[in-house]
Amino acid sequence: MNKTIQTVESAAAGSAFLIEDIYPLIDSGRFAVKRIAGERVEVWADIYRDGDAVVGAALIWRQEQNREWQSEPMIHHGNDRWSAAFTPVEPGQYVYAIEAWTDEFATWSHGVARKQRMGADVSLDAIEGAGLLTKAHGAPQDAATFIVKQCEDYLQTGDVAPLLAAELGNAMAESQSRPDLTRSQLFPLTVDRDKARFGAWYQMMPRSQSQVAGQHGTLRDCIARVPDIAAMGFDVLYFTPIHPIGRTRRKGLNNAPVATEGGPGSPYAIGSPEGGHDALHPELGTIEDFRALVATCLEYGLELALDFAVQCSPDHPWLTQHPEWFKWRPDRSVRTADGLYSDIVIPDFASVDRAGLWNAFRDAMLFWIDHGVTIFAIDNHDTAPFPFWDWLIRDIRRRHPEVILFSKTFARPKLMKGLAKLGFAQSFSYFPWRTTKWELEQYLGELTRYPERDFYRPNLFVNTPDLLPYHLQSGEAWAFKSRVALAATLSGSYGIYSGFELLEHEAIPGREEYLDSEKYQIRQRDWDRSGNIKSYIAVLNRIRNDNAALQQTANLRFIGIEDSETIAFVKEATDLANTVVIVIALSRHVREFWLPLGDVTVDAGGQRHHVTTLENLLTGEQSRIEWGGIRLRIDPDRDPALLFRCLA
Repeated sequence: MNKTIQTVESAAAGSAFLIEDIYPLIDSGRFAVKRIAGERVEVWADIYRDGDAVVGAALIWRQEQNREWQSEPMIHHGNDRWSAAFTPVEPGQYVYAIEAWTDEFATWSHGVARKQRMGADVSLDAIEGAGLLTKAHGAPQDAATFIVKQCEDYLQTGDVAPLLAAELGNAMAESQSRPDLTRSQLFPLTVDRDKARFGAWYQMMPRSQSQVAGQHGTLRDCIARVPDIAAMGFDVLYFTPIHPIGRTRRKGLNNAPVATEGGPGSPYAIGSPEGGHDALHPELGTIEDFRALVATCLEYGLELALDFAVQCSPDHPWLTQHPEWFKWRPDRSVRTADGLYSDIVIPDFASVDRAGLWNAFRDAMLFWIDHGVTIFAIDNHDTAPFPFWDWLIRDIRRRHPEVILFSKTFARPKLMKGLAKLGFAQSFSYFPWRTTKWELEQYLGELTRYPERDFYRPNLFVNTPDLLPYHLQSGEAWAFKSRVALAATLSGSYGIYSGFELLEHEAIPGREEYLDSEKYQIRQRDWDRSGNIKSYIAVLNRIRNDNAALQQTANLRFIGIEDSETIAFVKEATDLANTVVIVIALSRHVREFWLPLGDVTVDAGGQRHHVTTLENLLTGEQSRIEWGGIRLRIDPDRDPALLFRCLA
């Protein structure tokens, strides 16, 4: 009998409301939705209860470390669908939730109004309504004064009208008790600064920046290159690892298993007797040189990004200082990576002293943050476990919410998405291998739909030190221009690896790798040699900076044109104030086609209007739209991309 009573009481104490189908949400709230500081966070949900009582609802949010909630009333849109929005102004970790309750006074008011329309006597209802006013508490002074006045007016006249005033309903909504208040679970939100959404990255090998043949480059040589990189419109200067390089099993030219005398080795084999992850390669210079580089970058509007690889060479100091952090073979030799990476040792992230290992990597990152680095590209991180990345990202962001971590793995699609869910602000993509029209439309469609668009921010690199795609190996200028135009306009963030602007295209036969890769040797270049496309890249970056629609990725829609070798799409700024149309040739042949624009609209004065004019963003020429579209011609040898601003 007692058990039955307890069961009934437990059921009776349950929530009166169901809060369902919440948007945005990643895996039922297990992982954080991502937004940019200053960007509106719009939340939708189905909220309902039994009966016909009037429901009140609010969206509440706060920074994770704060205790005080902020609140915004939710708006009912019909069929129990509600929405509200808030705008976090600072980067950091937030939580949000939805609250629902029965608005007793509004329920009473609606019932009385309904009875009045039917001609029923409401005198007893009026007494009940006046009684509800006596339960008001905690109202602001003006609202409390108004509640008292309306109550007195009713008591003096006996007329229910003062109790039905709309202003009284508003005052009571904030001050009446909410005995059945129901709160959803807390949902996480990561808010990054704008660089996580929009940036143009230039990656280079610091040791290859000397202008003297065969001479190891220095950080001072890198400083000399900053003006040229800034002139191309890049705002992130991204370095391959800058740490001491191991000598044991040092790789030679083109990844030969043995280096020649004096060979520099791969910078990804981190660590030597000179130091590890918190040290500079001696030939690059001093920490004072590094500080000077950071200052020069800031002077020219660039931020410095560093490769951060969770791997070591066999000569890394940690192997002797902390042998328990590594795996050892029966002959007491350290276990190295297999195959092409025999100069690398992967630490044992599950070692008996994993806390010490994890803290050591974290402290190395903090060292570079203290020296002005706010962006890290995490390399080879699919070898470390999810719990490590979850912990590291949360710890770094708690201390430095301005820091951006870029996941640059080429791993399996679901692994890449899983790492993005853990909190990486940006992720590498399969863009280098998406070349046909249908591949690009399918892949970018995948990344810009829900829920991917709420946790996965792609950074479209056209090439990397590890990758020279087959479609660039012909060295044709139109192909290089087409690919960089695609990357720069499809995504808010994109990047090139140095040499791309010089149309470098010599590959190891049959492979997507550079011949004589500077991963294993030092190179010098004439950065202004004939045939370069530096000015073309500069124009693309200028247009990106001038058009907010190109500074984000999610608001992307492809336009259907009857040409399989030409791709077209429209992008719209987050605030709807800027709309652009992009058309890019995917082959070298001259193209002529009809571009339909009948369903493309632009915002003008807060209203949507069909586009009437296209403004060429390169020439400034304006073309009128007739019959819902326009006929265009592309000559890829001149320029494979047409970029337009839409005007009403």
